[in-house]
Amino acid sequence: MQTECFTMSQTLMDSNPLPPTAPQRDALAVADSSPPVLAQGSAEVRSESALSPLTAVFVGSTGLYPATRWLIYIVMGFVVLGLFDSVLRAVHPGRDGPVWWGMVAELGLMLAAVVPGFVMAHVEGRTFGDFGLPARGAFGRNFWIGALWGIVSLTFLMLVLRLIGVFTFGSLALHGTRIFKFGFYYVVFFVIAAVFEDFLMRGYSLWVLAKGMHFWPAAALLSVIFGAIHARNPGEDTVGLIGVVAIGFFFCLTVRRTGTLWWAIGFHMSWDWGESFFYSVPDSGNIATGHLLKSSFHGPAWLTGGTVGPEGSYLIFVLLVALWVLFHRAYPQVKYGAPQSQS
Repeated sequence: MQTECFTMSQTLMDSNPLPPTAPQRDALAVADSSPPVLAQGSAEVRSESALSPLTAVFVGSTGLYPATRWLIYIVMGFVVLGLFDSVLRAVHPGRDGPVWWGMVAELGLMLAAVVPGFVMAHVEGRTFGDFGLPARGAFGRNFWIGALWGIVSLTFLMLVLRLIGVFTFGSLALHGTRIFKFGFYYVVFFVIAAVFEDFLMRGYSLWVLAKGMHFWPAAALLSVIFGAIHARNPGEDTVGLIGVVAIGFFFCLTVRRTGTLWWAIGFHMSWDWGESFFYSVPDSGNIATGHLLKSSFHGPAWLTGGTVGPEGSYLIFVLLVALWVLFHRAYPQVKYGAPQSQS
């Protein structure tokens, strides 16, 4: 009888339960939020796509991985470059042309780096300026300060080489208005070249890869790629390529501390202009047409850089250490990642 009464009372309690206490409610909430465990061989597991392991490499729960977006950017760059090259071949079928034709080709490279950046800005939901080229800072204070650092640094290096007797300035190779003509031409040429190289390696590429592997690992990877690209230059050697990697890494520091590419572009432009035109020495193995001086090296390649130019000298590493320390003190605050205005 007691058993029947107990059973009936238990049935009534089950059919008309009392409200749960607060601890019980918390426990139930946790249980409800737990993901369901799928039995092995269930329909969900069996319906998995054969492509999903490959997809998982490129796509995560929040969308495309940073490396995937970077690859899309690079592919778009090749497409833009291919279209531009097709137009050039239609206009001028031959490979040889006037001096200014080199600037046109360099412009194509710049567009191949920048145009996909605008597309990716739309994809990322950001402004193009967030990738390091804000319109408001274009050719402003950072650009000219960077340009000053670049020409002063190169001048210091060339004077050291002159004082130890391994470099001479020689006489003028240009005269009259040709000095200003070629001088201005190479300013424009190296601005375009600097925008191309710096945005490609330290613009969107650095921004998106830093999302996946943090800033400095991404900077190191892109600096190595930056050096590898220069391996195709005639006259390059191992020391010169290491020097290019080190310079690229220093440029990443300038981007991190100034928040934009304009300082690095100014430095890059004036350094290349100083090598190719003003001091008339090889620039990463290239000798420019229309240089100012009949200068020459007279010492061992490890000291002068030889066919590579000053970037192939062992002294470049001493200079870069000094630049790193000076820049670190002059620009102590990290500004990278702050939203940039397009206007």
